[in-house]
Parts: sequence; structure tokens; C-alpha cells
Amino acid sequence: MVAVGKDNASYIDKVKKELGRSRTKEFSAHNSKAHCVAWNCTGKYIASGSLDKTAIVQSFKDERLSREFSLKGHEDAVDQIAWHPSDPNMLSTVSTDKTLRLWDIRTPQKTVACITTKGEVINMTWKSDGSTIALGNKDDLVCFVDYKTHKIISDKQFDFEVNEIGWNNTDQHFYLTSGNGSIHITEYPSLEPLLQIPAHTAHCICLKFSPDKEHFATGGADALINIWDASELSYLTSYSRLEWPVRTLSFNHDGRLLAAGSEDLVIDIAFVETGEKVATVSCNAFPFCVAWHPSQNLLAYVTDDKSKHNEKHSRDSDKTTGCVKLFGL
Repeated sequence: MVAVGKDNASYIDKVKKELGRSRTKEFSAHNSKAHCVAWNCTGKYIASGSLDKTAIVQSFKDERLSREFSLKGHEDAVDQIAWHPSDPNMLSTVSTDKTLRLWDIRTPQKTVACITTKGEVINMTWKSDGSTIALGNKDDLVCFVDYKTHKIISDKQFDFEVNEIGWNNTDQHFYLTSGNGSIHITEYPSLEPLLQIPAHTAHCICLKFSPDKEHFATGGADALINIWDASELSYLTSYSRLEWPVRTLSFNHDGRLLAAGSEDLVIDIAFVETGEKVATVSCNAFPFCVAWHPSQNLLAYVTDDKSKHNEKHSRDSDKTTGCVKLFGL
């Protein structure tokens, strides 16, 4: 058991009080389920992608989201969305239509580029310098797209199930979570294997690095959340308060809180160093994606809302379809 020092205890107490007073607000965004949500690097804008084939960009001001742009062009559901790490106007989306699209929200009427992907992409991440976008598809192929040329510059087929992917704290290594419960660490850009770390007793599904990249977290089908020291590659703590496979993770702006979602109707918020529960967010449906604001303790999330076009249910539940939720207001 990890000891909690005075500074940590003070931080935990402060955050528990802050989040304990917080409420959740819902903001309309889409006509159907929203699959993904992400803040830009300044926290001024938030973007979401949906089954309705659009990405919606909203501005955040005075504790409210206001719809700014609808990014149209994909021919199927928008499954993943990610902003450029340092340019607040640029973002990328991938869709079931097997394309990656780049957008500049200063000219939202058209895409900057549309790149055909090799298969259906299920995971996307940016290199920290913004030079490269990594894509992982359903067939366990990982490819890299050059941001400036909009070309696929390399790819590699893996012989194991590849789930979430990402660069480490130096961008010299590339991490893959796998169906055998391990974290696979490879050399970048060759993707030659360096190390395989057993992490979960079932599928290792998700991977997230803290903003300072000092820690990373993994979530698995065993319902465990593991937190690691990124430099030493040493295990720090593990906890399991969720009953279903962990599918989405997000560190807050100072890297000391971790939000986790599964098919449970709650989002778990923990203190990173010890795994202690700090708050629980109740959901009306299981969360697809969680995302902390880049400078404050404000958590955005989207859930598996019922589609008002396809399913019969109450008028009240219709109101939540395709919404972006904010907790921490």
C-alpha cells in the first residue's frame, strides 16, 4: 500500500470537496450517438464525432458549450477525433468510411486533406511535436501519416491483436496494448520489438500517458486499471472498482487524477499515485469516451445514448441523444 504524504492528502481533500460540489450539464451536439470527444490544446474548443457522420466543434465559455462548426465530409460514422498537440485550430478525424480527414476550424467548410486508410481505423494518436499521426486498424495494421505531406510514410502488420497505441515520453518508443494482456514497447520509427510487459490477465484495451508523460495508465478486460512510471517502466499501483472491461482513460491537466470508463454506468476518478477514489460520476448509459480539460478539473464525456431515430423510448431519454456532457461545473 502506498503511503499518502501531507501534500497528497491535502490535494486529495481539496479535489474531493471541489468535485463533490460539482454538477453535470448536457449540451446538444448530434442527431445520433456521439462516439468520441476531445479538447483542443487551449481548452477553448471541444470536438465530438458521431454516428451521424459529422464532427461538431463547440466553444467553451462561462460554463457553457456553444456550437460553432459542423465538419461534414465523412460518409459513415466518425469514430475517433484528435486535436493537433500544439495548434489549437487543427484536428483529425477517422471514420468507418476508411478515411482520415484533417481540418482547420478557421475554414470549416472543407477538409485540409482526406487520406484513404488501409482498413477501418479504431485508434488514432498524434506525436507530441505534431509531425505524425499514428493509426491502428481492425486488422492490427499500424500506419503513420506525415502531417505536412498528408502521405502514409510507413506501416507495419502485427501478428497479435493491437488495441490502443501511443508514443512514450521521449517519442523514441512506440507502445501498443494487445489482446494477450501485454504492453508491447517498440523502437520508433522501425517498430522493432524492445520489450513486452505483462499488464493484465485479459485483453489490454486502453493506454494513456499523463500530460507530462511521467506516468501512463492501462485498462483491461479484467476490469483493472494499472498505473506505471514511464521512465522506469515500473508498476506503481493497480485498482479495480469497475465491474466491466475498462475502455476509456484520461489524465487531468496536472496528471494527478485519472478518469476511467467501462460499461458500468459510472466514471471512476482516482488519485494517480495511490489509486484512491476521489469522485464517481453517474451516467445514464455507459461512457464511450472521457476527456479532461487541458487546464482545469472539467471532465467531458459521451455515452451510449439511445438513438431517437432507431429506438422507441421516453421523451426524456431522447434529450440525451448525441449530447456532450461536462462534469465539474
